[in-house]
Amino acid sequence: MIEIRRVYDAPPERGAVFLVDRMWPRGKRKEDLSLDGWLREVAPSTELRRWFGHRPERFAEFAERYRRELDAAPDAVRPLLEAARQGPLTLLYSAKDTEHNQAVVLRDYLRDRLGDEDDPNG
Repeated sequence: MIEIRRVYDAPPERGAVFLVDRMWPRGKRKEDLSLDGWLREVAPSTELRRWFGHRPERFAEFAERYRRELDAAPDAVRPLLEAARQGPLTLLYSAKDTEHNQAVVLRDYLRDRLGDEDDPNG
């Protein structure tokens, strides 16, 4: 099970927890978060993040471009895939928009990758 959650919401009750933002969330101290890791390198590139600018009308293209970045960075994605294989995984993000953000794309990307492992033809 892979879920996403805003870093400002209540923490998950179980499983691995990773922050997947490139920058540390405003107003949060490191000691306030119980993390298994902060994976900056799995976040969208600065260039892509700036281009997207949290504009919902750009989300579909953002998702395509971000997926290409993830495909090109298997070492960055590997810890998340390994954690998801072990049990529940929560991806934390700081964006205000809960539907149009990188964690949504990353969650779906990871689910697709894990689904491919279960597919004998994939």
